[in-house]
Amino acid sequence: MGKRDFLSANDLTRTECQALLDTAIRMKSGDYSDRPLAGQTLALIFAKSSTRTRVSFEVGARQLGASALFLSTNDIQLGRGEPIRDTARVLSRYVDGIMIRTFAQQDVEELAQYADIPIINGLTDLLHPCQLLADLLTVQEAFGTLDGRVVAWIGDGNNMANSWIEAAGLFGFELRLACPEGYQPNRAIYEANARRTRLLITKDPGEAVAGAHVVNTDVWASMGQESEAEARRQAFAGYCIDDALLAGAASDAIVLHCLPAHRGEEITEAVLEGPRSRVWDEAENRLHAQKALMAMLMGNR
Repeated sequence: MGKRDFLSANDLTRTECQALLDTAIRMKSGDYSDRPLAGQTLALIFAKSSTRTRVSFEVGARQLGASALFLSTNDIQLGRGEPIRDTARVLSRYVDGIMIRTFAQQDVEELAQYADIPIINGLTDLLHPCQLLADLLTVQEAFGTLDGRVVAWIGDGNNMANSWIEAAGLFGFELRLACPEGYQPNRAIYEANARRTRLLITKDPGEAVAGAHVVNTDVWASMGQESEAEARRQAFAGYCIDDALLAGAASDAIVLHCLPAHRGEEITEAVLEGPRSRVWDEAENRLHAQKALMAMLMGNR
């Protein structure tokens, strides 16, 4: 079997993604004791800092029997101009898989093109598919299924919004995105998935949330956008998930946020810490979803 990569949700079929989520549930419940990565090494390349990505991948790899090797781009030649293709070919001789968290999606794709081992996209400016898996797992835990769910995204049309669009196309659920003018998600990703499921882009958060089962958001200024923070705060005024907005959602709606959260900006303290929040389960689920992903990609190597 040839090597497989996970660069976006589109690298999985719906059946494969559902099987991955089911495996993650078994792992979380303790009904999984296999160590399919025994004796392997996972390299973790970070051009962007992280709490959840680093800890969940390091812990998850070790729980599956692998060693995890942290590689900051400040510490390896990639950060001094070595071509990605060279790094890919060298690391393929040393380790059994690579997770990379970086800026350009093109860099992850080039790494996958030249590597002989599985590549996992730990985040780019375009997509965040590992966080998406954790989010989908959280929704499945809450409702038992993704079928028939209505998901609302409030705020920036960023990498998480793009990943949710891919997920909607994959599973066929309805997704509504409320974004200010100029901050909509990637147009190509939207158009490709609008043919597969029901998608809506609106400027009205209330329209997006009406009757939704999942209400989701992220920070207004992501890493690398710090200089835009004040302009974004003005543009996103009215896009905060508060009790008033949440009142329009389904009675059993849950709230997600991939963290870190800026309380009082994209979400209020009351909602983040409130009874509908599944944010802490969502953060934990990074570990379980990524373990299932690593087992799928690296377990048979």
